[in-house]
Parts: sequence; C-alpha cells; structure tokens
Amino acid sequence: MNQKTLYKLEFDKIISLLEEQASSMRGKQLCRKTKPMTDLERINTCQEQTAAAFTRIVKKGRISLSDAFPVGESLKRLEIGGAIGSGELLRICKLLQTAARAKSYGRHDTQEELADCLDALFDQLEPLTPLTMEIERCIPAEDEISDEASSTLKSIRRSMNALNDKVHATLTNLVNGSLRTYLQDPIITMRGDRYCVPVKAEYRSQVNGLIHDQSSTGSTLFIEPMAVVKLNNDLKELYAKEQEEIQVILARLSADTAEYIEEIRTNYKLLTDLDYIFARGSLALSMNASRPVLNTEGRIRIREGRHPLLDPKKVVPITVSLGEDFTLLIITGPNTGGKTVSLKTVGLFTLMGQAGLHIPAGDRSELAIFHQVYADIGDEQSIEQSLSTFSSHMTNIVSFLKDVDEKSLVLFDELGAGTDPTEGAALAIAILSHLHQRNIRAMATTHYSELKVYALSTPGVENACCEFDVESLKPTYRLLIGIPGKSNAFAISGKLGLPDYIIEDAKQRLSEQDVSFEDLLTDLESSKRTIEKEQEAIAAYKREVESLKIQAKQKQEKIEEQRDRILKEANEKAGSILREAKELADETMKNFRKFGKESISAADMEKERERLRQKIKETSSANALPVQKQKKAYKPGDFKLGESVKVLSMNLTGTVSSLPDSRGNLTVQMGILRSQVNISDLEIIDEPASYSTGSKKGTSRSKMKMSKSLSVRPEINLLGKTVDEAVSELDKYLDDALLSHLNTVRIVHGKGTGALRKGIHEYLRRQKHVKSYRLAEFGEGDAGVTIVEFK
Repeated sequence: MNQKTLYKLEFDKIISLLEEQASSMRGKQLCRKTKPMTDLERINTCQEQTAAAFTRIVKKGRISLSDAFPVGESLKRLEIGGAIGSGELLRICKLLQTAARAKSYGRHDTQEELADCLDALFDQLEPLTPLTMEIERCIPAEDEISDEASSTLKSIRRSMNALNDKVHATLTNLVNGSLRTYLQDPIITMRGDRYCVPVKAEYRSQVNGLIHDQSSTGSTLFIEPMAVVKLNNDLKELYAKEQEEIQVILARLSADTAEYIEEIRTNYKLLTDLDYIFARGSLALSMNASRPVLNTEGRIRIREGRHPLLDPKKVVPITVSLGEDFTLLIITGPNTGGKTVSLKTVGLFTLMGQAGLHIPAGDRSELAIFHQVYADIGDEQSIEQSLSTFSSHMTNIVSFLKDVDEKSLVLFDELGAGTDPTEGAALAIAILSHLHQRNIRAMATTHYSELKVYALSTPGVENACCEFDVESLKPTYRLLIGIPGKSNAFAISGKLGLPDYIIEDAKQRLSEQDVSFEDLLTDLESSKRTIEKEQEAIAAYKREVESLKIQAKQKQEKIEEQRDRILKEANEKAGSILREAKELADETMKNFRKFGKESISAADMEKERERLRQKIKETSSANALPVQKQKKAYKPGDFKLGESVKVLSMNLTGTVSSLPDSRGNLTVQMGILRSQVNISDLEIIDEPASYSTGSKKGTSRSKMKMSKSLSVRPEINLLGKTVDEAVSELDKYLDDALLSHLNTVRIVHGKGTGALRKGIHEYLRRQKHVKSYRLAEFGEGDAGVTIVEFK
C-alpha cells in the first residue's frame, strides 16, 4: 500500500491507538506492523477474529496479557543445555500462569454460547501446571530462592541462621561489655560480608581483631574482633555452600523447563497473538465500531460513518456510497464545510477495513477491497495558493496516475487548485474523465462550478455537497449525495456585515449563465430537502403500516391458537368427566350387586350405565370438530344468575352461577360439572339447564343427591371420635362436599394427643380429589383444625 497515502490519511494515528490497547511487548509490535491487506480471505479472517474478541470483551471483559513476557533468549540457552537464572524462570512461570488464566477465560460459560474462531487458539494453550507450581514453590520472587526448594538448602540456611545468632550474641556482649569504652557507637555493622564494630582510632591497640575498613575522616576503624573471626569464616563457608545449592536448584528447574521448550514457545506466540486480536476488539469497542461487509466489486456503502480521530461528541456522521450507480463522486461546497473530512473518512475506513479493523459506522456498511489507495490531500485551507503548491500537487498526481487501475481508489482534495481557475478546472475535468473512462473509483473535492456541470452532464459521475446553514454561518457537515454545493460567498459576506450595495455589485458582475446555474443549485437543494422530508414521512408511514400488519397477524395467530387450545382442553375435560361418570356408574353397580341392595334394580342401573356410555360417544363426536356456528355477540350485562346457557366448545348446557368479571369470565353449573367460561363461548337459551345436550331426564337418585348436596356445611366436627369412626364419617362428608362443589372445607379434630389428627391426615393423603390440606393458622382454629382444598 502507498506509504504516502497511509500518512496522508492518518492511518499511523489509528495504529498508535491500536498499540495503546495491547499489553504485551510482542502484541504492541504486531500492532505497529499492522498494514492493509488485499487478500479477501485473510481480511475476512482478521475481521472475524476482531468481531469474536469484541463480543467476548462485551460479555466477559478484557483479559490482561501483560505477563506474556518475551522468553526467546532464555529458551535458546535451555536448548543448548544451559541453565537460566531465577528471574528468567519466574518470567516463564508468569507466562504459563497467564496461559492458564487465558485458557479459563476462553471457555464458554454456558452451552448456549456459540463457538467462535478464537476457540482454537484458546484450546491450543498448554498451562503446564505441574511445572508452574514447581517454579512458584522454589522461586517466590525474583532473585529469591525459597527454603523449601531443597532439603539441603533448608539445612544450610538453618545452620546459617544459628551461626548468625551466635555471632550477634558474641558481638552484643562485647559491645555492651569490655569494648564499650573504645567504640564510636555501640552498634554491629557489616564490612565485606564480615561482622565488625566501629572502634575509635585512638583505641586501636586496645581491641584485638582485624581491620576491614575506616571512615572517610580516619577517626573510626571497623574492626572484626578475634572472638568472631572463626564464626565469620564458618558463616562465609556456609554462604558459599548456599550459593552452590542454589545453582543446583536452578539447574534442576532449568532441566525441567527444557522439556517443554516448544510448548512454552507456542504459548508465548498464542498469548501475544491473542493480545493483538483483543487489542483490535478493544479498539472497536472504544470507537463504537462495527464489522464492515467486504466485497471485491468496488462497491462502497458507508452508513452513518464517523471519522475515528475526531471528537466523538462533536463529529457528524456521514452516509456515502460509491461504485454502484456511479464510480466518480465530486464533492463541492464552502471551506471548512467537511469536504476533506468526508474524503478522509472514506479513505481511512478503506485502510482500516483491509487491516482487519472494525470501522465506526452503522451496521452492514460495505467496503471494497482495493490493491492501492492513492490520496492527494494537503492543507488547502491556506490562502497561500502558489505555483509551488500547484506543482507539488501535480507532481504527486503524476506519480500515481501511471500506476492506477480498476483495483485502485483515488482521492483528490481541491483538485486543480493553486493555479488559474479556468486552466485548473480544465485540468481537473481531464484528469477525472481519464479515471472515469478506465472505470476507476475516485472522489474529488473542488470549488469549481465547471466540475459541477461535468458531474451533472456525465453518466456515472455524481455530485455531492456538504450542507451549510446560511442563517448560523456554520456548516452542518452533512454530506448530501446528488446535490452540487454552493460557495455561499454572497450570503456569508452579507451575514458578516458586508454592505448590500457591494454584494449587489458583485452579483451584477456575474454572467447570466453563472446566475442561472446558482439559482438552479438553490432550487435543487430546496427540492432535495422537501423530498427528504416527504420520504421520511412515507418511511414512517410504511413502518407504522408494517407494524400494524405484524400486530394484526400476531393477534389473529394468538386467537386461533387460543381457540384450538380451548377446544382441545374442553374436549379432554368433557371426555374425562364422562369417563369418571361411567366409572362411578360401574362402581355403583358393583357395590349394589355385592351388598344386595334392592332400592334400585340392577336392570335400571345397567340402563343408566348404557345411557352414560352413549353420552360419552355423543360428547366425543360433538367435540371432535371446532365450533363453526355463528352466534350472537353478548355483553357482560346480558347474563343473569340462574339463567340457562349453552357452552359451545363443550356442547353442554347449564346455569349461570356467578356474574361475569372484568375479563368476561363467569361460572357455569352443568350438572355435577362446574366450570369457568368466557361469555364469548356462551349462548343464552330458554331451555332448563341439564347435565348435557341430550336427554333432559335425570334419575330420582341423582335428584336426591343434588338436593342433598345443597345442605352440606363447609365444616365437620369430629371431636371425641376414634380414628376409624372419624375416617368413616369424614369419607361420607367429603363425598357430599364434592357433590355440592365446595372448594374448601374445615375438619375440626382438636389437638389432644395428635392421634386423631394424624389418622385424618393419613386418610387425606390418599384421596385423589384432595388438592392440598394444612393445619389452620392463628385465628382459623390453630392446630385443632385442618383446612382441605379440593382439586
């Protein structure tokens, strides 16, 4: 990639920001080496890695890889059989500990987390935990070997400590005793690894010992008393043994480490590669960037792009496209209006995308892969436009015009400036025409009206401008595609106080063609804004319509789903009830035959059972199909207590036993069945309620039961009963309570010894119609009462 272009587009500043995100030395080196690539597969791989790192940082935070120290030189010495120092071993240990943390970080917390392209890198890490633990045990800190590194070292240091204590004790006795008068200070000091005392020079002959040093003035001599010379000698020998043992330990640890040279080298490379990848992800997060969609067709479509080097709070996003309907874009407008920023944004985004970096733009922004990006961008905001400036620009343009091809992106800032306007405009048109004929993607900024005309009259060339607010005299920095820009010189001058007569004089000096063209630009800009507002209104209307369509569809699907579910549940419920009725009838027949009861003949009971069987068939047939009948729409106020109704979904009739609630739900009594039904599933009828839509006749026995059930109280008193008596009475009571459709009942059994309560609870536990039971709370009867709730 053209190095001058990288500098002109400030790609180096992006690399500096990237380097700040890396924490390891090699990671920073990789950041500095980042360059735009041209191979689509490699670029997509890097983009995928950046996206994966971005996602992990958002979910888990950034892992620190600062302890991924360079260990290459240490590994080279190990390869040739050499030993390395404690500091080098400790750095390898920290590297392996970092590998362990990284491997743990790389694991997915849940099975729902999708695998990504970084999994393979994390999986290859080898923490070498046993080696790490051994180094950590022996070397707690740099240049420090633990006593636990070997038993020999521990023994030597124990002897050294004992000898040190003995030397100190001997010298302390001397300092505080016979030598006190001759000492400069009553202290013990070290000179050349030997313990000494500071003796006044005039008392040299009074102290028997070896002189090791003297003060700068010569008034103090540092003497090793003869009483500790042998002890000091022994201590020095122990120190030498300690150093020998330390070297043995380091050699052993070095040999252990040498067995894993390749694993350590691989860990270092993987960790620093990950550091580089996560630096890219962190940069994307700091810029609020997104992954661009890449193509090789020369198509650029940037949505809401923000130049990454501008203040995020002040930068105005731009939307720009190139390479679809047009291959050449000419941007016009006043100075400081954002033309150059727009140009640099497109160029810098292209370089960043091809370097594997995300761009601060809207999702699904597209970038093309170019083999070269050429930029002629300079400080054209200065009033000093001289021949030398023009020559400099032209030299730069000539240098890359001979190399450009269809795989190139060319950017011109103020093309043709710095010379006679007529000649400059002609040259600019000729250069752009040459690029356009070769199908080369190019963007150019200019002040020349001739280039606006060229764009308007040439297919495949498009105008654009940076919007300017004449009222506030400030640019809005919005890039408007399809509209040529105006210099707004007259309007700006008038706002700044230039007299009107001068402005009018200037206008008179414009040719009629110039005036007409500027008026046309004004009309175009006004039309553009009107169309934009209308398009926004239309888009909002379309979004609203689509939203309503989706809501209507969802509501319809929900209604159909609820209808199907209700019908299914009703069918199942009706079938279940009737099956229970059949079982009850069969059980009744069995009991009557067993006990020889004559109140109802066997033939009558058999006839009743056959009737129930037929009812099951009728109910199953009636409920097999959805209700299609058109019915009247009822309001909650249409229903009255005791009124006869038909439950359409169940094909059963009953009476209203509770009025509709706020949601239109009421309770319907259908024989022994009691159910909550919505009024939308009901039809008011004039017929008296019955158990089913079939025969309205009921047996005298069922009438007797219904009459009996109406008198059942919600409480039974079993005080003073034995367990057998209580259970027998309770069994009959619960049957009656079920027939009367009581939801809960109270059983009074008292506290006593608890035997009655236990027997009752054991009985309740076996009853399939009992949903739950509990001891009453304070105020309900406490432990002497049990509350039973039916299913």
